[in-house]
This record gives sequence, structure tokens and C-alpha cells, in this order.
Amino acid sequence: MFRKMRRCKQELLIEERVAIMERCTNGVLACIGDENYPYAVPLSYVYFKDRIYFHSAKEGHKIDAIHKNPKVSFCVIDEDSIVSEEFTTYFRSVIAFGKSRITEGIEKLEAFEALVKKYSGNQPKEARHKEIVGCTNAIIIAIDVEYITGKEAIEYVNAKKH
Repeated sequence: MFRKMRRCKQELLIEERVAIMERCTNGVLACIGDENYPYAVPLSYVYFKDRIYFHSAKEGHKIDAIHKNPKVSFCVIDEDSIVSEEFTTYFRSVIAFGKSRITEGIEKLEAFEALVKKYSGNQPKEARHKEIVGCTNAIIIAIDVEYITGKEAIEYVNAKKH
């Protein structure tokens, strides 16, 4: 169903893909927007229990698109260093495909807690709890990942061999 990577030597191992998803702090959600135009929006997220979670307002372009067609992709760029003498970049990125949905109940609470924990740094537990309890205008969207792939520059592949 999903395409195999053309340059398979550059494909990241699943452990590397997961580590990147856990490490990165922002990504780009891509869905089908108004009049079937692609709609890609950068957002903060958390990779938690093999799913991608993000918060959103209860209405807007993103929510309309997800209701219209829950199939989405989500990509993160872990590394992108310009190597001017080679006229290129050394890169590492991951892309996930899946179906999006609005969470409810305990899943919503756990995902919200994971999001707050990721972005709260050294804030006290009480402050984190207050943020979760006080936020009534947001929803939490899950992406149930069906396929995840990642790729890195051939130079990184070659460096691993040595």
C-alpha cells in the first residue's frame, strides 16, 4: 500500500525513526484542505505510545480537513546542515502516514499530559496540572500511525560504516 523507499540504503532503522519522532519538537501535518488543495501546517506534537498527538482549537481549517478526510501525513526534520562546498545538505527526516481522529476520555488526558510534559521543561508538577485542567478550549488529535519511514543523507550512512 505504501511505497518502498527508492534509495533504500539511506532508509533509517525503525529504532532511529522512533528516536527522531520522540526527539523533535515540531513537524508538519499534511492533509487535504479546501477545494482538495493540499494543506500543510507546522505544529508542536508528542510521539506517545506509537501515535502522534497534537492539540488544536475546536474549529478551523485543520479540523475541517481532518473531518473531511482523516488520512494525513506528518513529517519532521531532525537534521539539515548545509554543506556549501558540495552544494547540498546533510539531512535526516521522518515521515509518518496514518488516520487522524479526535481523542476522548483517558486517552485524551494521557496525551495532553504527555504534551504538557514535553513542552513544560522544568515547570513544577502543579503548574503542569493547572495547565491541563484549565484548558477547555482545545482538543487533542491523534494520528494512528500506519506507516513510518525515514531517510538520511548518504554521507551519514557512509559515516556509520566507518
